[in-house]
Amino acid sequence: MDTGFKIVILCIVFLYGIIIGSFLNVCIYRIPLGQSLSKQRSHCMTCGYQLRWFDLIPLFSWLFLRGKCRKCGAKISPQYPIVEAANGILYVLIFMVHGFADRTSLIESILYCLMTSALLALSVIDFRTFIIPFGFNIFIFCLGVVNLIYRIIFEDNPDIWLYIAGFFVTSVIAGILYLCKAMGGGDVKLLAASGFLIGWKLSLLSFCVGCIIGAIIHPIRMKVSKQGRTLAMGPYLSAGILLAVLWGNKFLVWYWHFTGLDKVFG
Repeated sequence: MDTGFKIVILCIVFLYGIIIGSFLNVCIYRIPLGQSLSKQRSHCMTCGYQLRWFDLIPLFSWLFLRGKCRKCGAKISPQYPIVEAANGILYVLIFMVHGFADRTSLIESILYCLMTSALLALSVIDFRTFIIPFGFNIFIFCLGVVNLIYRIIFEDNPDIWLYIAGFFVTSVIAGILYLCKAMGGGDVKLLAASGFLIGWKLSLLSFCVGCIIGAIIHPIRMKVSKQGRTLAMGPYLSAGILLAVLWGNKFLVWYWHFTGLDKVFG
């Protein structure tokens, strides 16, 4: 595929990413408050000014307005451009890693991008409220259903048990931790839903990586910012899932070779 064409596609992917990122900001603000995502128009939280279309251009409007409301001059949280930019950059990364040259890689990239958006939004919400809204887990599970149906229809001898097992492997482990009050119920559902989409190998890897990230970062946050001992695992598990999706397969191949297991099991 021509390099110039790839760059054009990735630019389009980035634009779609920041547009969806703009919607994620709406979800992050309204879902914890139980507000409608569609009936209420976007407005300034300080003066109530209803935003016009040119105030809602993802990323660029915030930069043009210098992070302030057009009418009252109140500061607009930097969360908005950060989430939009992060979503766009992650979309580009996923498409670069998984590709879009054939139908399977394109479907895989799209599904992982949509999952990434859900992970990004639920991470911010969980970080603030210690709650993972159930709708995000349902959404990720539905992506897993789409993935499984696609593979059954278009692949010869698809390994459907890879994904079915993915629903149970890490969620059972997390369920035991939940009974021991070491993990929340939303975390268990997140691992089950994401495992159904990415398969048990990447799910198990993401669980381990997420726990390691949480074990490193949370004590630092407790020390530096005087955070309490209560741990929101959603952001750390989401980071583990994302890293597994991006580079997990390469890591597993390297680990299999590094430990010599490839020689033992052929």
